[in-house]
Amino acid sequence: MPPTLASLVHHSALKLTVRAGEDRLDVPVRWAHVSELADPVPYMEGGELLLITALKLDAENPEAMRRYVRRLVGAGVVGLGFAVGVNYEEIPGALVDAAEAEGLPLLEVPRRTPFLAISKAVSAAIAADQYRAVTAGFAAQRELTKQALNAGPEGLLAALASQVDGWAALYDASGAVVATAPEWAGRRAARLTADVERLRERPAPASSVVGGPEHEDRVELHTLGTGRRPRAALAVGTAAAPGTAERYAVHSAIALLTLTTERSRSLHAAEQRVGAAVLRMLLAGEPDHARAVAGDLYGELLDAPFRVIVAEAASVSAARVVDSGARVALTKASAAVLAAASDTHGDPLGALTEIVESAAARAGEAVLVVPEGEDEAARLVVLAADGGAAVAACAKYAEALEAARAGDVSEQPVGADEDELVVGLSAPAGPIAAAAAYKQAEQALSVARRRGRVCVEHEQLAAGSVLPLLADDAVKAFADGLLRALHEHDATGRGDLVASLRAWLSRHGQWDAAAADLGVHRHTLRYRMRRVEEILGRSLDDADVRMELWLALKATSAE
Repeated sequence: MPPTLASLVHHSALKLTVRAGEDRLDVPVRWAHVSELADPVPYMEGGELLLITALKLDAENPEAMRRYVRRLVGAGVVGLGFAVGVNYEEIPGALVDAAEAEGLPLLEVPRRTPFLAISKAVSAAIAADQYRAVTAGFAAQRELTKQALNAGPEGLLAALASQVDGWAALYDASGAVVATAPEWAGRRAARLTADVERLRERPAPASSVVGGPEHEDRVELHTLGTGRRPRAALAVGTAAAPGTAERYAVHSAIALLTLTTERSRSLHAAEQRVGAAVLRMLLAGEPDHARAVAGDLYGELLDAPFRVIVAEAASVSAARVVDSGARVALTKASAAVLAAASDTHGDPLGALTEIVESAAARAGEAVLVVPEGEDEAARLVVLAADGGAAVAACAKYAEALEAARAGDVSEQPVGADEDELVVGLSAPAGPIAAAAAYKQAEQALSVARRRGRVCVEHEQLAAGSVLPLLADDAVKAFADGLLRALHEHDATGRGDLVASLRAWLSRHGQWDAAAADLGVHRHTLRYRMRRVEEILGRSLDDADVRMELWLALKATSAE
C-alpha cells in the first residue's frame, strides 16, 4: 500500500512528532511538497504532505491560521509538516489550534531532519508500493494465463474475481451472460445486460463504469475483440476502484479473453468449413458420409429432426406490398431483439447468424450455419434442431422485423435502397430427407419474397390460399394480356363480357344460375360466352382455359 502519515511518523530516521490530528494518520500520502507561499493551494492536487517553515506566514495570528488551514483542507492536503528551530522555536499555538479544529494532522519536524529526507522517504515508499503492485500484477498475469490455458474462460474469470476480491462476468456478442465467477454473481451480471448493449454501440475498444443500485458495488465494463464490432464483453465488480495490482489483473484478463475470442473466431471459421462439407453431403443424398464427417461437432444435430432455414438479403426496391397508412407499435420484446442485432446494421445475414448462434450456444444446442455466395447473391443456410432455441430465436427475430417494418413504413420512402431479410423455413426432417427440406425452405423463401414477408414456414404454404400468390407482377401481366381484348370490347359498350364470364365461371358453367346473377336471359348469356370464345380464340369447354381465365379474373380483381 502507499505510504501514510502513520508510516512516516513511525520512520525511525525522521523523528517526527504528532501535534494535531492523531486520529487521521492512516490517510495515504501521494507526495511531499515544500512551499513557503502564503497561499499554496493553487499548486496542490490533493493528497500531499505540505512542508513549511512559516517564512511568510503570520503563524501566531489565530484568524490568519484558521483561514490558512481551512484552505489547505479544502484543497485535499492530508498533512502539514512544520520545521521548528528555523523561524519559530516551536509550533505557534494559533496553528496548532487551527489544525485541531479542522482535523488536519500537524507534524513537528526537528531541525536535524531536512525536508529532503522526508521527500525521499515518501518517494521511496511510493516506488516500493509501485514495485509491489507491478510484481503482484505479473503474478496475477501468470495465474490468469495458467487458468485460461487449463480451465478456459471460466477458470480465468474465477482467478480474476479472486485477484480483485470481487466478481467477474463474460458476455457474448448478443449481450447474454456466458459465465460468471463466483456463481452468485450471475444474477447481478444479468441486471447489466442493458448497459452491455449500450457499450457495444460505441466504437471498440470501449469501457464504462456502472454504479450498482444503492451503491451495491462498482462495475467496470470492457468490450473484447480486435474488430470493428465487439465479440464479447467483460464485467468486473468490486467494492471500490481497483488499485494498481488489480488494474494489472483486469488488463491481463482483457488481453487473454481477447486472444481467446479471436482464437474462437478462427475455430468458428474451421467449424463452418466442416459444416459446409456436411451440408453438401446431406444435399447430395449421402447421410452416412455426412454423419462420419460431422463427428461430435454436428452429430447430435443429425440424430434428431431438424429444420432447414434459408435466408437471403433482399432489397427494399424488390416488390413489396404494404399499407402506407399502417402503424404498428413495437413491443418491448421486439425492440429488445432488434437492439441485440443493432451492431450488424446493414448486414441482415450477419445479424441472423449472431442471433441464431448465440441462442444455440446458450441452450447448449448444435447448429450448422453455412454462408453461401457473396454480395447480392449472398444467402445463409442453417440446420437447427426442430423445436430448439435457434429456430425459436429465428422466428422471434423475424417477428420483430415484421413489426418494425410495419411500424416505420409511412416514414420509409418507397424504393429505398437498404437491405432486408427474407427467410424460408422447412418442415421437420431427418438426414435422409435433407435435400427435400432444403427445397421446402427455398420454396418458402420464394413465397416470402413474393408476399413481402420476412419469414414463411413451409407448413404455411399448404394451410393458406394460392390466391395471394396472384399478386406477383408476372401473373398480373399475364392476366392483363389474356383479358385485354375482352376489356376493349366492353369499353365500346357492346356488352359486358368480363362480368358475364366471371359470373358463368363462378357458377361452374350453370347457365340459369349465372344468368339470374346477371339479370339477363340464359340465351343472352350463351351468346356472350360464344363471343368470348370468338374474341379469345379459345374454347370454354377446355378445363385449362377455364382455369386460366378464372385465375386471370382473380388476379385483376385483386388490384
